[in-house]
Amino acid sequence: METVYLAGGCLWGVQHFFDSVPGVVTTEAGRANGKTDSLDGPYDGYAECVKVTFDEKKITVTQLMEHLFEIIDPYSVNKQGVDVGEKYRTGIYSTAKKHLDEAKDFIERREDKDKIVVEVLPLSNYVRSAEEHQHHLKRHPEDCSYCHIPDEVLNKYRMK
Repeated sequence: METVYLAGGCLWGVQHFFDSVPGVVTTEAGRANGKTDSLDGPYDGYAECVKVTFDEKKITVTQLMEHLFEIIDPYSVNKQGVDVGEKYRTGIYSTAKKHLDEAKDFIERREDKDKIVVEVLPLSNYVRSAEEHQHHLKRHPEDCSYCHIPDEVLNKYRMK
């Protein structure tokens, strides 16, 4: 099993989406690359993200990036859907150089590569989100209407 950290705006929808992707073993809502190891106190520069543990024999980082690009606007800086702010920036973070290289290659092969603002960075730290944020949309499906993930993607993966 391998792990990457995917940021795509509000972590509720990102986690809900990646829970349904074949090859993903587990997900956990969290915060990446902030300045502290705690979520207490003022905003610390983190990105809302989902820790995605996946079976590398069933899915690649390139395929995970393809899925991420289904649910984000890769040209938007610090904004996804109605959520605005640095913590809603998009990115992929990892402690494995091979994951970052594969993500960079994915972006470099795209015709729109010059417009893409998705971060591809080493993971400097990670903090798990509070229990209330774990699998939030599964427990509170009424909040799906707030989610920035397009309806056609939600329907494609039968997540309502």
